[in-house]
Amino acid sequence: MGRKQNNMKSFSRRLTRWIVYTQLLIVGGAAYLIYTLGKDVIKQEELDLYKSYLTITNANVGRVLTDVSTATINHVSEIEGSLAQPDKMFGFMKEVVSQNSHIRSCGISFVADYYPNKGHRFCPYAIRDTLGNVQVYNDANASHDYLKAPWFLEALEAGEAYWSKPFFSANDTLMPLVSYLVPIRDKQGKTVAVLGADMSLDWFKGEIVGSGSFNNQKDSIEFYINSNQNPDGTITSVFEDRRWRFVTYNFIIDGDGTFVAHPDPDKVLKQNYFDRVKETKDTIDDYIGRQMVAGKKGTYKNAKGEIDHFELFDIEFLSTYLFYEPIENTNWSVAIVVPRLMVDGMCMAFGVVLWILIGLGLLVLRIVARMIIKRTTKSLKELAVSANEVAAGNYMASLPKIKHNDEIRLLRDSFEDMQHSLMEHMEELKTTTASKAAIENELKIAHDIQMAMLPKTFPPYPERSDIDIYGTLIPAKAVGGDLFDFHIRDEKLFFCVGDVSGKGVPASLVMAVARSLFRNVSAYVSTPESIVTAINQALVEGNDSNMFVTLFVGVLNLATGHLSYCNAGHNAPLVIDKNGCHKLPCDANIPGGVMSNWTFSKQEMMLGSRTTIFLYTDGLTEAEDMFHDQFQMERVHKVMEDLSAAQITQSEAVVGKMAEAVHTFVGGAEQSDDLTMLAIRYLP
Repeated sequence: MGRKQNNMKSFSRRLTRWIVYTQLLIVGGAAYLIYTLGKDVIKQEELDLYKSYLTITNANVGRVLTDVSTATINHVSEIEGSLAQPDKMFGFMKEVVSQNSHIRSCGISFVADYYPNKGHRFCPYAIRDTLGNVQVYNDANASHDYLKAPWFLEALEAGEAYWSKPFFSANDTLMPLVSYLVPIRDKQGKTVAVLGADMSLDWFKGEIVGSGSFNNQKDSIEFYINSNQNPDGTITSVFEDRRWRFVTYNFIIDGDGTFVAHPDPDKVLKQNYFDRVKETKDTIDDYIGRQMVAGKKGTYKNAKGEIDHFELFDIEFLSTYLFYEPIENTNWSVAIVVPRLMVDGMCMAFGVVLWILIGLGLLVLRIVARMIIKRTTKSLKELAVSANEVAAGNYMASLPKIKHNDEIRLLRDSFEDMQHSLMEHMEELKTTTASKAAIENELKIAHDIQMAMLPKTFPPYPERSDIDIYGTLIPAKAVGGDLFDFHIRDEKLFFCVGDVSGKGVPASLVMAVARSLFRNVSAYVSTPESIVTAINQALVEGNDSNMFVTLFVGVLNLATGHLSYCNAGHNAPLVIDKNGCHKLPCDANIPGGVMSNWTFSKQEMMLGSRTTIFLYTDGLTEAEDMFHDQFQMERVHKVMEDLSAAQITQSEAVVGKMAEAVHTFVGGAEQSDDLTMLAIRYLP
């Protein structure tokens, strides 16, 4: 007894140990997966954050450029309407500069001798001085011969407003400028002047928002971000560290690669991006530059399509990520440079925190799991013993008493309910099984009776050489509603094919009635329309279920080959003769059992030697494959034409080839309707 107890305790400890080890393995794997996926997510979020910084920068730059261009264009109509009053131009220039803080100066340069009384050159000009006052004068002295300046000649030829290439002011070589040039036209549409608004690029600066230290150096790292507006109205648009450049920063290049804006003022308009990229070993930054000047948007991606880092000339010893996009309405492109260490640092911090939390969680989990397993193992074992008894057939085996009202108690109560349900189900199953067996036996007998009513011996007339007949009927269920029959009386072959509406037992009963009516009526009536009329009248009487049967009845004179037939809403048979395969002309009429006193039409034709008639039900044309596509009449014609071309007209071969074609088309799909085929070959 003591050994058993020791074994039980050992089992409990062993179970606890293995569960905890399994949990450690699962949680460890999950932690690694979470870290791997989370690292990628954090990395992507960080990169998306910097892409949003780029979008903000682009939006701020675009807003400033739009403000300047809009303020300039808004005065064009006034200027063009006042060309006859040259002195008013000074007021317009002052108004443009005064209304927009980003516009440093504005001037309108007229073509030579446009105002003879104003001299050879005339250029009303307004500029904001260092005190913020706007000065106005005619900037057309001999030292400023704008008439020969390339920018003036290009603007006259352009015919539309555009941003000029950045340049330095003639009076201040440290101030980078860019002009928005707009052509001024007279009433005849001729360009007579160029309106230019000059904007200083000094507004592209950052604002300090925080500081820190790097490698225990005394110097501080100053962070700049592009989100605030300065008191003087300028927009801050850079996120950078001016001393170390260890954090993110922006720069702008024009269509030639010249730096339009950069944290280092010594690079602005003085250095070119493509000259700097020669300092790096790889060619990725060359590719990035070509993309930027081409007006593309994006970043560098590796062969897997992932955003990747590369060496950039501006940051030593650190690889970087770089995002770029064009600035609308200019040939400029703005970029944001992100050191890889900034992104990887966030991922490493996430990993450290994750592993600390997981370690603490696993420790607590082991303690709690040990306590719970020790308390619950006993009750579960007792319940397992009872379950084994139920599995052995003792459905009413006693169950253990569970004191605690918890999930194990719920499991025990559910198991008890299952015992009672099993007993009831077993009784119902016995009754259902017996009933189903009886129904299946009755359906089998009905099937055998129905099949016995149809011709089943082929060839049916082995002693005759003038007729070859073969037929088959495959019900979709145990019993069906299709029928075919034939017999010879007075050297005439009476035959029919029919299809009762619906399926199953009701259709099989109507089928039996219709077949018996055909056999009885055709025993003394010789015309097909009279046979169909008699069958129709019999089916109409007492037809409370509103069922009907489509029917084709034919009478073939075996001595002469004369065929008379009557169709009651059935598919027209196909005929294979010396002319090939064609459809037998048939009047529509209505199906039998629908309306009394209907006059069914009779049709006639002569059959030549070796002519085959193929009769079928819609189970052939409507046979469906697994995709619910139907066999359709086109495929039936195709099979018959192939048989005719191969001179295969024997009745059994015709039916067999057609059945094979349908079976190949349907494949493994379940049969959806009764399928009946009857082939009659006339051999006089």
